[in-house]
Amino acid sequence: MISSVRGTVLSVVGSHAIIEVGGVGLAIQVTPEHGLSMRAGTEATVRTALIVREDELSLYGFAEVDELAVFDALRSVTGVGPRSAMGVLAVLSPSEVAHAVATEDDSAFRKVSGIGPKTAKLIIVSLAGKLAVSPTPRPVAPSTNKSVTESVLLALVGLGWPEKVAAQAIDEAVGTASDSELSAVPSLLRLALANLGPQQSSGARS
Repeated sequence: MISSVRGTVLSVVGSHAIIEVGGVGLAIQVTPEHGLSMRAGTEATVRTALIVREDELSLYGFAEVDELAVFDALRSVTGVGPRSAMGVLAVLSPSEVAHAVATEDDSAFRKVSGIGPKTAKLIIVSLAGKLAVSPTPRPVAPSTNKSVTESVLLALVGLGWPEKVAAQAIDEAVGTASDSELSAVPSLLRLALANLGPQQSSGARS
């Protein structure tokens, strides 16, 4: 089991990062928010989950222990695979997932591509009382609006969305976002992903 990876970031495109460890480049799938925090040429430490299938070995990476814990919890739900679990974490932070479960708000999960009403309700039922994450939304760091929207656009294009479609989703998100959400890349990115609706990016397919 590969539980963590530390090495030099070779490249990051959308939700796909390649980190060199001992001369070997490991392909790791991360959330768009996590990918934005990485820079090629710098060192990164990533907590990982290795998913083994008959025809594939896949590494999923996380910046925080809470994200890995929620990822594992989501995968325990019938009908939620690793890619769908990553899709949830691309839209909702661990604390927001815990809050949605605690308040039985299945609508939060229906914002995620690939998660339908039945699966959303099943997540609520299956994870009730099982998440040790604090249901308090995490603080976000301030930034300038222009740099935030540019970063979000870059992330969405990297995930495979056409630039025009991505820009429209961002415009819609800006129109409904609060001041704090407008000043934070993670928050605006989650809103934009939610606005993209049932369409699926390559990183969010189940």
